[in-house]
Amino acid sequence: MKRLISALALSTALVSPAFAQETKVIGVSIPAATHGWAGGMNYFAQAAITRLEATYPELDFVLSTASDPSRQVNDIEDMLATRNIDALVVLPFESEPLTGPVQAVADAGVWVTVVDRGLSVEGIEDLYVAGDNPGFGRVSGEYMASQMPDGGDIVVLRGIPTTIDNERVAGFEEAIEGSGINILGMEHGNWNRDTSFTVMQDFLSRHENIDAVWASDDDMAIGVLAAIEAAGRDDIQFVLGGAGMKEMIQRAMEGDSMIPANVTYPPSMIASAIEVTALGMVSQTPVSGEFIIGSVLVTQENAEEFYYPDSPF
Repeated sequence: MKRLISALALSTALVSPAFAQETKVIGVSIPAATHGWAGGMNYFAQAAITRLEATYPELDFVLSTASDPSRQVNDIEDMLATRNIDALVVLPFESEPLTGPVQAVADAGVWVTVVDRGLSVEGIEDLYVAGDNPGFGRVSGEYMASQMPDGGDIVVLRGIPTTIDNERVAGFEEAIEGSGINILGMEHGNWNRDTSFTVMQDFLSRHENIDAVWASDDDMAIGVLAAIEAAGRDDIQFVLGGAGMKEMIQRAMEGDSMIPANVTYPPSMIASAIEVTALGMVSQTPVSGEFIIGSVLVTQENAEEFYYPDSPF
């Protein structure tokens, strides 16, 4: 996926995690492919590991995927106890349950790279790699406001309770402030199609008129669209998802009035995190700090630049 980097603050004050030639073990703990974005993230993680194992024979990787926070906690504890990992790259299933276990890894002297969904306590990780989540919400809100110059009533679907979801919503609310847009309701769709279908059904039953929907994720947008179609509603002008799913980019490219735009948040960021961590393990390159990947508004005019038909997402 094309990656647009808005900020790269790699600290030069701290040294890299390690650079000796003995075998180093990097643990990678990520959520299972429970939705489209996560499926793409799993694909890019495995591809990065395969590539790096061939490039650096002195590196071993341990990859685990978890279907819930408790399983992820167990995976990480096992990596620390039995695999003697030198570094951990973790995309938390949820922020709060993973904070303590990842803190324990850091306290054991293991390098920690946190990806995407931040921990609930700041400063635990050595490296943070993520999309620009406040920017994701801001770009989404600015687009909604531009399409609704006279204001209107909308509903909002949030993701899984995490720090990044909080950042997105805060950015969105700030962007629509003073626009006349009224949020009728805001519920967690958990970045899941089926859950979002149920949430949207509830919104539709409670509100006779909804002008637009900020689904804030393409999988959730698919569930929202299915609920709208099932209810036979024609009051909703458009649905704004996000993350750049190829089917949604194609719909915007083709001028679909219900999906007129998208906001990027590439799942390939997990590969960036793994590669930068590996670089720190095999060289003296300083890699601590933050690596933030910017969110871009995709419309019919530029959608072709972001359409990757062979991508898993």
